[in-house]
Amino acid sequence: MKAVTHSGKFHADDVLAWALLLEFYPQELTLLRTRKEEHIQSADIVFDVGGEYNTAKKRFDHHQQSYRGAFSSAGMVLDWLHKEKFLPDLLRTELDDMIVSYVDDIDNGRIEPKSNVPCFASIVDSFNHGCKTLEDFDEGFHTAANIARLLIQKQKTKLQQREEAKRAVLEAMQHANRNKSNVLELKNYIPWKSIYFANGGKTHPTEFVIFPTLHKTWQAVAIPPEETSFAQKKSFPQAWAGLRDDQLSQVTGIKGSLFCHKNRFVAVFANRETLLSAMSKFGLIAAMD
Repeated sequence: MKAVTHSGKFHADDVLAWALLLEFYPQELTLLRTRKEEHIQSADIVFDVGGEYNTAKKRFDHHQQSYRGAFSSAGMVLDWLHKEKFLPDLLRTELDDMIVSYVDDIDNGRIEPKSNVPCFASIVDSFNHGCKTLEDFDEGFHTAANIARLLIQKQKTKLQQREEAKRAVLEAMQHANRNKSNVLELKNYIPWKSIYFANGGKTHPTEFVIFPTLHKTWQAVAIPPEETSFAQKKSFPQAWAGLRDDQLSQVTGIKGSLFCHKNRFVAVFANRETLLSAMSKFGLIAAMD
């Protein structure tokens, strides 16, 4: 299928619209950047040019007087892709909140980008610099669109990871409840705090989170009483504060005790067994399997 947008200088909305189509439209598309009416009329999809907003005909322009809405071509394309069920509700909302509504606002003059803030719109515009021919602008457009598509893909990954993290944290909270444990054990580090407190963490009996790190060690974190608090439900012992390696191992009596933050909210151990032994010995946790 053939898509068309305007040639010459490009903006964040047409770049983003193309990136959205590349990422979510299920059929293979080729793009022609032109202002020739015969090409616009014969295209399967037209965005940011053509003077028409008609989703049934796959026309997504917002420059004509007859259009009074808030979308730029990016918002039009995102809204259509969502209504056609080419992307789910939550991802549509995430993309709109993260970037698309901002691009709509910029392109329609509702807000001005700040000159000292490297926002998406200004980054896209930078790829126009140095272009002297239509071919130069085409090359710059596709470079910017590749970056926009990568940004979209990373947002998809972020959303997927967030959903996976939510499942993992809730399962760990339920496991701790069943076992009457004050330890929230995770299989690997994930962003846990917001999920934890959004699901009753303030009154949950767990006091520590433990997990393996990328450095092949095990880390224990003291859970705060509230999400934004710098306090801890239960702190690591004062005797551990600020110690590391041999000094900490001597105090704990457990070889492989590696580090305890001076503010007593993080401690690191060589492995899970060392962590559990040291924490059990000092009465921080009950014995665990």
